[in-house]
Amino acid sequence: MEEQGLGCPGSASEKRYFPESLDSSDGDEEGVLACEDLELNPFDGLPYSSRYYKLLKEREDLPIWKEKYSFMENLLQNQIVIVSGDARCGKSSQVPQWCAEYCLSIHYQHGGVVCTQVHKPTAVQLALRVADEMDVNIGHEVGYMIPFENCCTSETILRYCTDDMLQREMMSSPFLGSYGVIILDDVHERSIATDVLLGLLKDVLLARPELKLIINSSPHLISKLSSYYGNVPLIEVKKQHPVEVVYLSGAQKESFESILRLIFEIHQSGEKGDIAVFLACEHDIEKAYEIICQEGSNLNPDLGELVVIPLYPKDKCALFKPNDETEKRCQVYQRRVVLTASSGESLIWSNTVKFVIDVGVERRKVYNPRIRADSLITQPISQSQAEIRKQILGSSSSGKLFCLYSEEFASKDMRPLKPVEMQEANLTSMVLFLKRIDIAGLGHCDFMNRPAPESLMQALEDLDYLAALDNDGNLSEFGIIMSEFPLDPQLSKSILASCEFDCVEEMLTIAAMVTAPNCFSNLPHGAEEAALTCWKTFLHPEGDHFTLINIYKAYQDIALNSASENCVEKWCHDYFLNCCALRMADVIRAELLEIVKRIELPCAEPAFGSKENALNIKKALLSGYFMQIARDVDGSGNYLMLTHKQVAQLHPLSGYSITKKMPEWVLFHKFSISENNYIRITSEISPELFMQLVPPYYFSNLPPSESKDILHQVVDHLSPLSTMKKEQQMCEKCPETTEQRCTIQ
Repeated sequence: MEEQGLGCPGSASEKRYFPESLDSSDGDEEGVLACEDLELNPFDGLPYSSRYYKLLKEREDLPIWKEKYSFMENLLQNQIVIVSGDARCGKSSQVPQWCAEYCLSIHYQHGGVVCTQVHKPTAVQLALRVADEMDVNIGHEVGYMIPFENCCTSETILRYCTDDMLQREMMSSPFLGSYGVIILDDVHERSIATDVLLGLLKDVLLARPELKLIINSSPHLISKLSSYYGNVPLIEVKKQHPVEVVYLSGAQKESFESILRLIFEIHQSGEKGDIAVFLACEHDIEKAYEIICQEGSNLNPDLGELVVIPLYPKDKCALFKPNDETEKRCQVYQRRVVLTASSGESLIWSNTVKFVIDVGVERRKVYNPRIRADSLITQPISQSQAEIRKQILGSSSSGKLFCLYSEEFASKDMRPLKPVEMQEANLTSMVLFLKRIDIAGLGHCDFMNRPAPESLMQALEDLDYLAALDNDGNLSEFGIIMSEFPLDPQLSKSILASCEFDCVEEMLTIAAMVTAPNCFSNLPHGAEEAALTCWKTFLHPEGDHFTLINIYKAYQDIALNSASENCVEKWCHDYFLNCCALRMADVIRAELLEIVKRIELPCAEPAFGSKENALNIKKALLSGYFMQIARDVDGSGNYLMLTHKQVAQLHPLSGYSITKKMPEWVLFHKFSISENNYIRITSEISPELFMQLVPPYYFSNLPPSESKDILHQVVDHLSPLSTMKKEQQMCEKCPETTEQRCTIQ
């Protein structure tokens, strides 16, 4: 694996001295003699390559390298070690390798090493980088595990994984017996899974005195971590080069225009170096990408073309690090502009970034348990986030940070630490996991920041509605099976219900498509009409869930019948579809099908296309998503949520929006409160079908509304008592048939 030097390389084997002749390949006598002195890699028993020594020199230049001896001493003598260091200091790549050396020295008697990451791209790229530095094969001695992708074997010594994957591993192995060292990296990100692991591992450490826990964090969280875990050793990595900070206080009101102006001014100045731009949200990334590409073509060609790279944190492949090919391109184009948003700090690994532009605000989701919906709010980033963005330039003595806000704004309006995800997110999946762990006696979790009681109560209530809990509040058999799926509990429930309604194959496809990234490509300006024409070929009259099945089936047909992968990519490009997203959906569906087979759930033959099958799919969807129903209250597409008084519109890419046919009642997959209150991925349902499948105690708890009154009328119409009353009235009107009517009754 020929990975080039990154901004945060890292690994830590002992320094080895070697003869210069090792780099020659002419086969002379000196080279042959040198081969006899080749050092063997203790991890695979093979001689080290010349590349190993080249990367070793790079690792020795990392700020954390000076702390290796101190770290190894503390690792030997303590169960918990905290490592504090800035971004790009090398802690994410060096510390895991030092821990692998420790496990090797004791012959892996307690297990190997696992290192968690918050973001999928970081886990993948760190594993690739570290395998290169350790001079071993990726997927063997070093591997990675991310949702729906496992690049490890039973012999893997060092695993990088996302924090939610290690959390899921605790369901089958509560005490994580496969590992002798657990490293929680980037703890300052405060993701739900990392916070849960921090709490649960306290009990695991008591049960396993031989287990070692390493906590990597930025300096901002160290005091809180120290008080949380008590008096444990702390390794502090010294700060890097100072960075020039330029505050542009008047630019915040017109931040978008200021960003574009700055980018072009930097480019026209002729100063060397790439530019990283931190925007508020993904929508701003797309908007900036389009404008810079358009305006950049009008710049002086002697300065070189601007290469614009949109970087989305949720994308598995998203990471900015130059390799040989991009470095060659840079000699021609001269400058790259990386556009990213909040949480994109850990995805920029390039030493070539010399300029950072920071808008100082972010758009984040905050969950409201009362209405069971996310609100998209724009707010200032934290001081810790601002500092990490500055640290991207830490290895460069000539970097500049442009802040589109004032120093006063930074000190007064920015909170010190990043918000804790556990206090802002839907906790239903977390509570389901903790209920599952409780079976193993680890249900008590000492959180560093406790979640809001209202959010916990809403999560328990939702799990009860989904039949995941028994009368004592423990997991029911349904709940245990639901927890086997790495999905939202509502989606898991729909898959289980599909077993009863004979539509498992179709439901797995829907689950895969809504879990994968959006299958529709981001459209360049002017391509909207052509894209809509293509997408219309996939529309299904029953709704968007069925349209997703059509798209997946069309992709499958092309993939099976194409001679090469290029044909599949061309087909996706021609139909304005995201090929990476469809590939991911294929992988997700395969894993979900494997889970269905492993737990021996009944799986009927696919029957997509029949009316009965369409009805069964809607029944399965309603079994999980009965809490996400809306009604068109005025016939013009204004949908009122059944659970609260929020009004929303169908998303413009919904099949109903495209065909201008607005159903009265819909089931939706997503809804968030913003300037455009869109409900996404919708399918028409009938109120009669809803009343057949909704749990009665959920319906009785709904707030009073016109929609609820309509549904009450449906209940009265459907109930046997109602039928008896109607027949009794008919008997009174028709005396001559009374005897016959009474007999029927």
